[in-house]
Amino acid sequence: MSNIEKLKAASEQIKKIIIGKDEIIDLAMICLLARGHILFEDLPGAGKTTLAKAFAATLGLQFGRVQFTSDLLPADIIGFSVLNQHTQELTFNTGAIFVQLLLADEINRASPKSQSALLEAMEERQVTVEQETRPLPEPFFVIATQNPLEQVGTYPLPESQLDRFLMRLSLGYPEQQAEIEILRATSREVLLKEIKPILDSAAILDLQKQANEVQISAHCAEYVQKLLTATRESNFFIRGLSTRAGLGVIRAAKAAAFLDTENAVLPRHIQKVFPAVVAHRLPTRSSDLQNVEKEVLSILENTAVPL
Repeated sequence: MSNIEKLKAASEQIKKIIIGKDEIIDLAMICLLARGHILFEDLPGAGKTTLAKAFAATLGLQFGRVQFTSDLLPADIIGFSVLNQHTQELTFNTGAIFVQLLLADEINRASPKSQSALLEAMEERQVTVEQETRPLPEPFFVIATQNPLEQVGTYPLPESQLDRFLMRLSLGYPEQQAEIEILRATSREVLLKEIKPILDSAAILDLQKQANEVQISAHCAEYVQKLLTATRESNFFIRGLSTRAGLGVIRAAKAAAFLDTENAVLPRHIQKVFPAVVAHRLPTRSSDLQNVEKEVLSILENTAVPL
């Protein structure tokens, strides 16, 4: 079985655990292929942790979880050095971040100082402690969860932290028939224990490399630029998208095309990933995510594809 066939089999296995959320799982897989990170914003009980565990088990990745709380310290995440009494030398104790798939649970319940411990890791896949830089395992993939900001004890993520996430997604409530199936089915925890790894680190790195090699035409690049301009001209947003956001759209669109076994990006791939990639990068005077997404979809609908 080729790596791309294994990738599709992995997606199908995850969809048997997370029922009725095929599009979200496809977007999460696209994010992985694009070497990005995901922020899930959902109420407790939506299945975010189950999804992260299903991904780790199916992809054959080393999994770690950090429960973000108000007393969490940066050293708990990235690690710290202690003095060895026998050798009188400093020994580095690795933090929870030294895994391949990190679940940063309820990230906005920690202080901004602790949130910032992830910045270098997510951007450069390394951490610097006491003037020494240490690489993280590859592939490195962060799935963070965030509670709605109206809940007590939450700290809004700063824009610099939000920008580290390639996509923001929401599982939301399942459809009626899917929820009935979930209620009647075997426990998710039991199903997770039965998961067999389909991919491994080497296969994922190869797939990420292939996804990055997908071509994008001048017309599609122009389309992305027109979408960026439309956000800058919208009165709904405080400011529009940056060029770096456009590069994120292209990375995700390449991964979407690769998942479709296309060797070049098509406009539909850009349209598929655009809302998930840009909505959290567009500051507004309202924190209502649904209104932001409506405006983003309106921009997609009213921006013509270059001929």
